[in-house]
Amino acid sequence: MSANAATVGAAPAPQAGFQPPNMALATIGLALASFMQVLDLTIANVSLPTISGNLGASANQATWVITSFAVSNAIALPLTGYFTRRFGERKLFIYATVAFAVASLLCGLANSMGLLVVARAIQGFVAGPMYPVTQALLISIYPPQKRGQAIALLAMVTVVAPIAGPILGGWITDNYSWEWIFFINIPIGIFASMVVGAQLRGRPEKLETPKMDYVGLITLIIGVGALQVLLDLGNDEDWFNSTRIVMLAVVSAISLAVFLIWELTDRDPIVNLRLFRHRNFASGTLALVLAYSAFFSVALLIPLWLQRNLGYTPIWAGFATAPIGVLPVLLTPFVGMYAARFDLRIVASFAFMVLAMTSFMRSGFNLDVDFRHIAMVQLLMGFGVALFFMPILTILLSDLEPHEIAAGSGLATFVRTLGGSFAASLTTWAWAQRTTIHHAQLTEHISAYDPAIQETVGALGRGDAQRGAVVLNQMISQQAAQIGFNEIFHLLGILFLVVIAFVWIAKPPFSAKAAGGAAAGGH
Repeated sequence: MSANAATVGAAPAPQAGFQPPNMALATIGLALASFMQVLDLTIANVSLPTISGNLGASANQATWVITSFAVSNAIALPLTGYFTRRFGERKLFIYATVAFAVASLLCGLANSMGLLVVARAIQGFVAGPMYPVTQALLISIYPPQKRGQAIALLAMVTVVAPIAGPILGGWITDNYSWEWIFFINIPIGIFASMVVGAQLRGRPEKLETPKMDYVGLITLIIGVGALQVLLDLGNDEDWFNSTRIVMLAVVSAISLAVFLIWELTDRDPIVNLRLFRHRNFASGTLALVLAYSAFFSVALLIPLWLQRNLGYTPIWAGFATAPIGVLPVLLTPFVGMYAARFDLRIVASFAFMVLAMTSFMRSGFNLDVDFRHIAMVQLLMGFGVALFFMPILTILLSDLEPHEIAAGSGLATFVRTLGGSFAASLTTWAWAQRTTIHHAQLTEHISAYDPAIQETVGALGRGDAQRGAVVLNQMISQQAAQIGFNEIFHLLGILFLVVIAFVWIAKPPFSAKAAGGAAAGGH
């Protein structure tokens, strides 16, 4: 950390006193860019069938629109610290936001699946530093007593944007054309970069010229890239029964092992893993990863379950899940203003208890559950979500040095993103496995020679035994999937409760550091 150490005492002090001419305008610019970037993680999901049809590609090829973005984004996130030292936070934000708008233009103009995948990879890479740098800039321009509000604002963006993505993407695709899910980023990106560039002009920053850590960079790209592709393809390739998956696992494991050893021993690493020496950063990041993974699993499973098991259309599945965003939007200003008056560990613990309770409620769902009940549980979960992100983000940033915040935010977001990828693959795999097991258990006592079964099959098929057998099998499959769904949500409820233990490893104070007066993620 030799180069990083040079910034202590130099950059933080002047930054602490800097305020933009118009705080509201600067905040809007920063928040819009962050919203745009997080929104693009999910906005293309519901449009994949339309995109693949228009570009003459298969469904499997279309998934690379998502995968290419995720892989590039995961690689770029931990590099945020290096980029901020090299270019400064203000310039990095402007460069990344403008590049994101240009990449969005290329996505919309792509006339083949190959070009779209490449454009999405570029878009994912330049998106990597945007959220961490936005967080660092917001914290630096707000006075200590209002930094909780700044973190709460970004927490709201983190929750609402992924929910809005599928709904907005579906509406744009149905009413206009899929290209516009990318074109809408262009005016937003230009506006945000111009506003932030103007409002933060003159903000003091100490730049460095760190040497390029090529070993760390190459092993990071290979290791994280192979791991992300492995997670995306695992379910389709039947995991370790596939030679490709085994090879990806070996390459990823070796590359990441070399990366960890090199970064921990190199004098000037490209990714500063020594940030985990901070107690609150380590415990807060661990709590964030586990809780976000469980939250991500919920956000993934509910729409799938609504469409596969209850027969909802994509747009109605979006409406049923959308209430989760209502309370975070309404409560965020109050959480930012008043959460600091309490021990943030208590606030986070209460949030996780609410999230656990809603998971246990879903573990009692059946195939007859109505829209209102589903939406009400989503609404209640939103209360837990509103109290979750801000306290955890504040805790994990609280003991970092001011110059470490951008790097720490990038590293925590990177680990959180990987956790979400693991959760997505593991959850869908577990649901499929439990469905298969329960299907076998439900059918093992059914005999084609049982008169009662024959009568049931005949009634279901209206006299056609073959059709009746198909209908009966579909009913059993639905029940098996429902039992598996309930089991997974019971486990997710337990996981939310387990996270509480990690929150209490952190130690107060969770406020801004007195020395130098710059932000460390406090209030």
